[in-house]
Amino acid sequence: MTSITSMTGYARADGRCEAPGIGTPFSWIWEAKSVNGKGLDLRIRVPAGFDSIELPVRQAANAALARGSLSLGLHITLDSSAAVPKINEPLLDAAIALAMKKAANLPAGALGKTIDPARIDGLLALRGVLEPAELTPPEAEALAVRDRALIQGAIQALDGLSASRRQEGSRLAPVVTALLDEIAGLSEAARGLAATQPATLLARMQQQIGELASATPALTPERLAQEVAMLALKADVREELDRLTAHISQAREMLNAGAPCGRKLDFLSQEFNREANTLCSKSTDVALTRVGLALKAAIDQFREQIQNIE
Repeated sequence: MTSITSMTGYARADGRCEAPGIGTPFSWIWEAKSVNGKGLDLRIRVPAGFDSIELPVRQAANAALARGSLSLGLHITLDSSAAVPKINEPLLDAAIALAMKKAANLPAGALGKTIDPARIDGLLALRGVLEPAELTPPEAEALAVRDRALIQGAIQALDGLSASRRQEGSRLAPVVTALLDEIAGLSEAARGLAATQPATLLARMQQQIGELASATPALTPERLAQEVAMLALKADVREELDRLTAHISQAREMLNAGAPCGRKLDFLSQEFNREANTLCSKSTDVALTRVGLALKAAIDQFREQIQNIE
């Protein structure tokens, strides 16, 4: 049974940290998403103060995934009771003093209206006066507890991402299998048409010789057979079709193995295309050329689909 994994997926995991000694209680969310990539490209984002978990999380991602461009981010939300911003008192006092001084130095009506001291809402809006709430650093013995919880959360998100990628792969598998069946069917059709090429070549040469009989000496049956044999040898595509059949069999084995095979299938599809190109170039029959072109189209579709396989 065909079993493949896509490189496209999304998952998230969430939780809370509020153990004794952990510092400010907070909620956390890990978001993991991945798209196509030639190799494994990891982009891990954690807030300041959480750098200690980045390396273990990266190791977990390397163990969970083989290919794809992965974005894994940690989002921290402080509890509402701890999320009150702080006022930079020295900066606010300096701003108030400066506003009062300037207001006192300007005579009333100097600007066409009474000059009022700066309002408090305007002062609080000054850059740096209101400082965002910060996490209280955990105690030393609680740091490992916090990190373990967050690393386990990252692993949970990676597990969900892997499941999402397998689910996407299960939808992709029938499409890839159907295209491989189409390639196999066209290869067999080409094999049947290729078997008739020697007879077609003989009939065509006899017709041409008949048309030129008055202008050229007649060929002996032996010489005619030699010429046909040489043309048939140049037009023989059985070797290309044999290789194509072997490649198809190898692709089926890869798809059924259940292991990451996207890059190998990509290389194999290039071999598919090479054999199809040679078949079209050797063809001396319109019907065989049409089959060869259909074969190339199916191979292009197959290669496009496997770009998303891990």
